Amino acid sequence: MADIEVLKPGLLSTVQDLGRTDFRMYGVNTSGAMDRFSLRLANLLVGNRENEAALEVTLIGPHLKFLKDGVIAITGGDLAPRLNGAAIGMWKTILVAEGDILQFGHAKHGCRSYVAINGGINVPLVMGSRSTFVRGGYGGLEGRSLREGDLLDIGTNELQVDRALYTGRSLPVSCRPDFVTERPIRFIRGPQANRFIETSMDIFVSESYTILNESDRMGYRLKGTQLVHKSGADIISDTVTIGSIQVPGDGQPIVLMSDCQVTGGYTQIGVVISVDIPYLAQKKPGDSIQFQQIGIEDAQHYWREQERLISLIRMHNAR
Repeated sequence: MADIEVLKPGLLSTVQDLGRTDFRMYGVNTSGAMDRFSLRLANLLVGNRENEAALEVTLIGPHLKFLKDGVIAITGGDLAPRLNGAAIGMWKTILVAEGDILQFGHAKHGCRSYVAINGGINVPLVMGSRSTFVRGGYGGLEGRSLREGDLLDIGTNELQVDRALYTGRSLPVSCRPDFVTERPIRFIRGPQANRFIETSMDIFVSESYTILNESDRMGYRLKGTQLVHKSGADIISDTVTIGSIQVPGDGQPIVLMSDCQVTGGYTQIGVVISVDIPYLAQKKPGDSIQFQQIGIEDAQHYWREQERLISLIRMHNAR
């Protein structure tokens, strides 16, 4: 018997975990949650492994009916969640009962919310992951976003079967990511940064860029002052990754995101640091962003800080 019924699918709701990290050498993109940090926190709150599959809902969230009791947590952007019509908090565990209906409104802050449930969303593993890759038509629920009438199963939680122990938990404000305060997107210098005229890097770090409507899970397309190449934008195909900042011939940057390819033939002026990808993923079309260049050592320091925080939360939840 199914555990969750989709009454309304929302704009783009998909099953995601942390992605297919072990298959890029074969040309398989990673996919997975756009905001991995929020997904990890949601899973930890409900007693799941950090890589458990959850729902990623974008801009306009779904309406979901629970067909059995459970414990959920909602993290990420604030899409005005309500349970049985009453507003509910985020970054905390919530007990749901059979027949309860979870609804979302429009995005208040951020762009994507994550709904984790104790036990995780149980869909088939494809190349070691339950993440949905819509363009490829695989992973998740039949390789697509949710539709009205879909039924979802909840898995069995190996870490903790007593759901009552996970009710009433909340994440301190100091541990929650801030998606409201404006700050620069930090990046390290890219492998083809020397293919641009000197003033282009100055422009890139000093001016704002607007996220275009054509942006999606594959990449964020930006509009701003044109960046000028010394001798063309095309290169012999090179490795790219989530966060790679490609600049094609029109001089407008594209930041590659979770569904990006594994190689690309455009110059890369920089790579957004992994710690800042979640912040960028919570930006929506029409938002403006700025970039700040940092060194590799600084990027590693910020990553260690993030993982230290995750470790503390993990240890606290294990009590």
